Amino acid sequence: MKEYDYPLPEGRIAKYPLTERENSSLLIYKDGNIDKDVFSNLSTHLPPDSLILFNETRVIHARLVFHKPSGSRIEIFCLEPVVPAEIQIAFQKTSGCTWKCLIGNAKRWKSGALKMEVEIQGEMVELSVEKGEHLDEAFLVHFSWTPAKLSFALVLEELGKIPLPPYIDRDTEEIDASRYQTTYAKHDGSVAAPTAGLHFTPKVIESLEAIGIETGKVTLHVGAGTFKPVNSETLADHSMHTEQVSISLGVIEQLLSHLEKPIILVGTTTVRAIESLYWQGVKWLCKEPSEAKLEVLQWDPYKPEFNAGISLEEALYCVYQVMLRLRCTELRGGTSLLIAPGYRYKVPSAIITNFHQPRSTLLLLVSAFIGDDWKKAYDYALSNGFRFLSYGDSCLFFRKD
Repeated sequence: MKEYDYPLPEGRIAKYPLTERENSSLLIYKDGNIDKDVFSNLSTHLPPDSLILFNETRVIHARLVFHKPSGSRIEIFCLEPVVPAEIQIAFQKTSGCTWKCLIGNAKRWKSGALKMEVEIQGEMVELSVEKGEHLDEAFLVHFSWTPAKLSFALVLEELGKIPLPPYIDRDTEEIDASRYQTTYAKHDGSVAAPTAGLHFTPKVIESLEAIGIETGKVTLHVGAGTFKPVNSETLADHSMHTEQVSISLGVIEQLLSHLEKPIILVGTTTVRAIESLYWQGVKWLCKEPSEAKLEVLQWDPYKPEFNAGISLEEALYCVYQVMLRLRCTELRGGTSLLIAPGYRYKVPSAIITNFHQPRSTLLLLVSAFIGDDWKKAYDYALSNGFRFLSYGDSCLFFRKD
């Protein structure tokens, strides 16, 4: 992993967003050449017959801060729902639910319920949490609230805080509620923003559509594991996190109609969702499914039985036919797909992404796309005043085969 490390000065990490989203700098990499522009000019760098896909997940207010009567501060970070496990159902739940959570200062919370009160829509709401079973680094936490008629989505929105990445290293501020969220965010579920999308405004999207670029949306709920560095010297010892994905039949139709045209994917999350779609098709061609559920594991692309030279068209058409046969309009499930150097991309002609942390799986994904030229691109960015990580600038990488 040491070859995917690079020196990132603290001062180059963007701690705040720019005043205007689309004014971020854009690094363009194509055919080994690097150029610089402003993100608002994105449409001038993309082929007019492209399909561009976005991730419309929405960041939830996943951080909850409680204070015990003794004064101890306990922070709860919601990771994923357990009861009910389906994320859409978990947010619609009334009266109570159970989540897998990280707990800050857990040693100070031995037992008993923690409570907080806030006024929502003119009435007082009380949220109560109880700590359950210890799961590796996390805990089961049961949430209950009154009035019980309120949804968990509303309770979390009002009582929780936006979960900024640890490297931003500051408290959440009012600006983050809108700016650590894409303008097209729709489906609650992420604990980190799909940051490549933060640069897009309705005006930028209109400029793409004005030249004939088709747009589409998928959902991948970003988990906290996205910040987990690869601490082992080899990837064999690294465990990828599973993230929930939802892709409509309409998007698969869009992909099938663009097989001979450029496909642009916005962000590493969209990349992993769409590449997972190919591998799901391959798995179903190997064994006919009884249900339309996405399940792609970390090492699936590297297994000999799944590398039989199946084309993108064959794999996507298989998924399409399975969904039609099982009357499924939305393919849901989980992916822990690991994209690393040596991986052969199936779908994107280009990807739009931010600059990523050293030794991260996101950097490995970029390296798999443009090879060792990622070093050239990052050196250029460090030498030309680009801002890094979540609130930083963006890159447009065209595929290097």
